[in-house]
Amino acid sequence: MAPPLLQLQAIHLTFGGTPLLTSADLSVEAGDRLALVGRNGSGKSTLLKIAAGLVEPDGGTRFAQPGATIRYLLQEPDLSAFDTTLAYVEAGLGPSDDLYRARMLLNDLGLTGEEGTASLSGGEAKRAALACALAPEPDILILDEPTNHLDLPAIEWLEKAIKASRSAIVMISHDRRFLENLSRATVWLDRGETRRLDKGFGFFEAWRDEVLEQEEMAQHKLDRQINREEHWLRYGVSARRKRNVRRLGNLLGLRKDFREHRKAVGNVSMVVSEAEASGKRIVEARGISKSFGDRKIVDDLTIRILRGDRLGLVGPNGAGKTTLVRMLTGTLEPDEGTVKLGANLLMATLDQKREELDPATPLAEALTRGRGDYVTINGENRHVIGYMKDFLFTPEQKGTPVGVLSGGERGRLLLARGLASPANVLVLDEPTNDLDLETLDLLQEMLTDFPGTVILVSHDRDFLDRVCTSVLVSEGEGHWVEYAGGYSDMVAQRGAGVQARKVEAAAKAAAPAAASAPAASADAGKRKLTFREKHDLDSLPGRMEALGRDIAKLQAILADPALFTRDRPAFDKASAALTKAQGELQAAEDRWLELEMLKESLEA
Repeated sequence: MAPPLLQLQAIHLTFGGTPLLTSADLSVEAGDRLALVGRNGSGKSTLLKIAAGLVEPDGGTRFAQPGATIRYLLQEPDLSAFDTTLAYVEAGLGPSDDLYRARMLLNDLGLTGEEGTASLSGGEAKRAALACALAPEPDILILDEPTNHLDLPAIEWLEKAIKASRSAIVMISHDRRFLENLSRATVWLDRGETRRLDKGFGFFEAWRDEVLEQEEMAQHKLDRQINREEHWLRYGVSARRKRNVRRLGNLLGLRKDFREHRKAVGNVSMVVSEAEASGKRIVEARGISKSFGDRKIVDDLTIRILRGDRLGLVGPNGAGKTTLVRMLTGTLEPDEGTVKLGANLLMATLDQKREELDPATPLAEALTRGRGDYVTINGENRHVIGYMKDFLFTPEQKGTPVGVLSGGERGRLLLARGLASPANVLVLDEPTNDLDLETLDLLQEMLTDFPGTVILVSHDRDFLDRVCTSVLVSEGEGHWVEYAGGYSDMVAQRGAGVQARKVEAAAKAAAPAAASAPAASADAGKRKLTFREKHDLDSLPGRMEALGRDIAKLQAILADPALFTRDRPAFDKASAALTKAQGELQAAEDRWLELEMLKESLEA
């Protein structure tokens, strides 16, 4: 068995007097697809930084195979040292790496490479960072929340890229579907220690619940044993002094074990502050349209939202989902058409950008909105400390400024604020950002049980499937279509998932042409080979030659008439490899021929 590419053993690390990691292990072998899971604040990102060699632990060992290449994707990448996205990606390549691959990956991710890094959105910066991590094809690729800021087309593209990659992958993600589709093993970081399940994330939750149940039973048995020993201490001490002293020492040890046992972190307790029931009709939009300049955001949309509906809006970044939500909720007037809101509506909104949170505001004041020490939930006053505990905040965090909270803590704070407002309509714009999986589960249950109406914008496919009764999908050019059911139901009805916005790609392609001299206008409509096509055309001959050599070697091995009886596993392995190589050669030849014909037709 080959040694691991990377191994962490007995890692421990303490921040500010509190142990974060106490005995964490991580082993990464070639071809691994590991999901690292755990509650927000459990130290997952820190453990990955130790694995990448960016953070030095207080104790334990880190071993990486000499020459093994490791790339680490940060949650919030910093591109400020580079002028363009292409310069940023090319800086991550080694001397022997393929320069074409940098441009190709950027193009696949909807970027040209010429974007200035100072003006990138969060989604564009994440796409450039993904291209930088994938371009060198490292031995180990470490991904920390790779789907944050990505839209559905980019997430599904990334899944395909990872499946095709030869790199070993270690990933943290709150996107359940992403983990289920890609992981083959799961590492659970819990209370400073790691446990490994050699199955994908789809099996994790049942296993985790079983582990916690066994742990609770063991603690219960320990508690009963302590009670028996304490009864003996009070009533059963006899003259056999040495044995009794030893038994008393054992009791003290049991007490110490019981006190020092770190219980699993509690669950978020979510209750929405419900308002009186609304009328049956929530929103009725007829023939609404909205444009910004020449760009159509919504074109002649008619939709009715009734009490109890849970409508999800899906589409690529820039499709206008947030704009459409604002029109449907009456905060933005359409250019054409009418929007009628129902009677007795009380809306609570969760803002994806979190702009409403003043960084200097103390946590407790943000929850009470500066109105004393109490929060009113369903007509009952609750002290802010108790309400904080429901969302896993400690009493000591009462005065903590919002600006120093982690992304997950800010997400929980926004949920706590939003759910405290009396509402019969919840408007949620990307509510899943930075939430751990357990919190997501409870949010899903709460929304499913909520008797009012939910309007939801999300790129989380599993969340959409569990919550929505229908989804409204951007089909491009301002055209929106409603489908019954969740995201998977929409894909089944539509025959495809959400596509990248074509308008954006066309605009980027047109930008260089607009800067060209007038003489170039005659060639503006001429089709050219893309960077991927050029790269394939240049690299495929070498690939076909290498496959031809591999096929010849395998045919020579199989030419041995005694191999089948002497070493059946070797015969089967060589046969499978030959079939695979012949298929790849056929595909490469077909692709090269297709591109050659395309090149000739374009040159003609």
